[in-house]
Amino acid sequence: MSEVVGSVQGHRDGHGFVIVDDSDVSIFLPPQEMRSVMHKDRVRVRVLRFDRKGRPEGQVLDILERRKTPIIGRLLHEGGAWLVAPEDRRFGRDILVPAKATAGAEPGQVVAVELTEAPSLSAQPVGRVIEVLGGIDDPGMEIEIAVRKYEVPHRFSDDVLAQAAKLPEKVKAADKKGRIDLTDVPLVTIDGEDARDFDDAVYCEPAVVGRGKVPNGWRLLVAIADVSHYVKPDEPLDRDAYERATSVYFPRRVIPMLPEKLSNGLCSLNPEVDRLSMVCDMLITGDGEIHAYQFYPAVICSHARFTYTEVAAILGNTRGPEAQRRATLVPHLLHLHEVYRVLLKARSVRGAVDFDTTETQIVCDDNGRISKIVPRVRTEAHRLIEECMLAANVCSADFITRAKHPSLFRVHEGPTPEKRQLLKNYLKALGLGLSLGEEPTPGDFQAIAQATKDRPDATQIHTMLLRSMQQAIYTPANSGHFGLAYEAYTHFTSPIRRYPDLLVHRVIKALLGRARYDLKLPPVESSVGNFKRKPSPPRGAKGLPPPPKKAPKLNLTPAEQAAWETVGIHCSANERRADEASRDVEAWLKCMFMRERLGEEYGGTVTAATSFGLFVQLDGLYVEGLIHITELGGEYYRFDEARQELRGERTGVRYGVGARVRVQVSRVDLDARKIDFRLVRESDDDRGVIPAGSRKRVRQSTDWNAQDELREVARADRDVKRAAKEGKSPGKSASGGRDRGGAAKAAAPARTARKKVSRPKR
Repeated sequence: MSEVVGSVQGHRDGHGFVIVDDSDVSIFLPPQEMRSVMHKDRVRVRVLRFDRKGRPEGQVLDILERRKTPIIGRLLHEGGAWLVAPEDRRFGRDILVPAKATAGAEPGQVVAVELTEAPSLSAQPVGRVIEVLGGIDDPGMEIEIAVRKYEVPHRFSDDVLAQAAKLPEKVKAADKKGRIDLTDVPLVTIDGEDARDFDDAVYCEPAVVGRGKVPNGWRLLVAIADVSHYVKPDEPLDRDAYERATSVYFPRRVIPMLPEKLSNGLCSLNPEVDRLSMVCDMLITGDGEIHAYQFYPAVICSHARFTYTEVAAILGNTRGPEAQRRATLVPHLLHLHEVYRVLLKARSVRGAVDFDTTETQIVCDDNGRISKIVPRVRTEAHRLIEECMLAANVCSADFITRAKHPSLFRVHEGPTPEKRQLLKNYLKALGLGLSLGEEPTPGDFQAIAQATKDRPDATQIHTMLLRSMQQAIYTPANSGHFGLAYEAYTHFTSPIRRYPDLLVHRVIKALLGRARYDLKLPPVESSVGNFKRKPSPPRGAKGLPPPPKKAPKLNLTPAEQAAWETVGIHCSANERRADEASRDVEAWLKCMFMRERLGEEYGGTVTAATSFGLFVQLDGLYVEGLIHITELGGEYYRFDEARQELRGERTGVRYGVGARVRVQVSRVDLDARKIDFRLVRESDDDRGVIPAGSRKRVRQSTDWNAQDELREVARADRDVKRAAKEGKSPGKSASGGRDRGGAAKAAAPARTARKKVSRPKR
């Protein structure tokens, strides 16, 4: 059998997988094989067999590399022995700690432990405590755990801090030479109330596009902080920025990509101070098309710092108190709103996807605990800035593509054949009368979103549309952006918090100087290695116009090609890591929030149906939890993938996406970051509402009882067995009735479906 090399990915249930290098293939490792290895070890395995679905199972032949980073967990004292229970359940096994190696930590405290002895088939791993983080309930502990659990770099090296300390407090006169002076242009920043770093400033005025004399379009300026002027290749600042690749945002705290002196000071476009910037200067027609653009380095002075709430109030009432306080800038905001509307019109013509999904914001108290969770409202101000940034990003992609220069593109491909078929079946099951072709376009997705926006289950439908798409990645191979319906797209507008944007700035600067940017990867101490997808070959993404027949070909050396591919994989992986760390902290906070509400009942909506249960989001709290399939009542349920619902085999009761249910908070597992609900039945209507669009609603008598139903199923099973022994038809029971035998026949395939729940899944 074949032998392969890959990284171990543990599972909380004891088994694991080997993720094969440079491939999406995963090989199952049974629990006994996981006893000598740990999560994130690199191993060589031999494929022994395949299961009924063709999935490979392997045997560990050799351990090539042990994980070296510390493991975070809680110190326990049990039976006279000291143990560390890893916070990440994927490690599977507790770590023994000698009594002299606890570093003075007390039982129950969170610690970082370094392995001194690797695990074996007969022995547990042994380690020593190297850092004591504090008590599990200490304010901010969830963030301290997350940054170490996901290996997020959170401390700047001494040489980086020393280099940052040498930077000036304000822009020097020498740095302004060779730049366009735009300090008199009333550029403004528009950000959230809690924003501290300001990447971008915008300005708009009416302009003549073409040969006319009357303004028939707009001139839009998007000024972006010139981080590349201060962060140079082969310097400590660049090394740390590349290793982080992105800023990580948590409730009440940010782990920045750059030191605070840059991110909140010298590179932040604060009001009333001069700042260096790269400007994308665009002419936009009345139809929202970008007629012309140019890039140039400039010196700007932001005339005001607006918040989204303030701009939305001004646009809603130009005579209100907010507008009166900013009277001199209101005309420019109105011009920005006008260009936004034509850009939005062009977006609709282009067929870009725009889903109505609800985003939430966690509001914490002084102790760092959740005080409330509120929906994040997207106003006209949010959309205005979004369209301006999209326009600048498209121009940067076009500029680099025309120059035939390598760079990092933001690539988003359409749905895979499997996800496309699943979505088609779901839409068909809802009876919407809408369908997708074999090569769906972004416009097809947007048409479905528009047609269903007024339905009560619109949020669930739009979520299914969103889940059918692939995740966006950074890659030097441009294959378009499906969701935005762009042939080429880059990230240019956030170099303070994203390394790919910094690289795009360097490329544009090199092109403006008629030079070529030579990418040299900085050495890093750690890198995320769980994102192994190879970049796609250059081609048009499905549903997008094909690239021009004479598309520019890049003449890259193998070293250049490898460097750009490596940086794309690195930045994509670190983006995933940042998202996972943020979700982990939010899940921890929500568990703490719901731990105080055990036993309370809430109404909720089913957001997802799986073979093992239903995920439900609570009304008003915006917290999601699981109703396990065993909590749905005394019968067997089959998962209908097409309809995304669970259906009772005998009763026909259905629970699908969008169903309204009433639940009780039954369990909160802080270690696993999971919340469990129990279904509450008070009347017929609480027993599983069929989502809108379904063809039938199943109703039952009010004297329904789970125990009675279980006894009925047991009797039916005995009748079938007795009939088989006597040589009678299994359709008839010993008493001659057909109902019980029929119930047993219906229940049998459901039992098979229930067994699948216990199969290992990634």
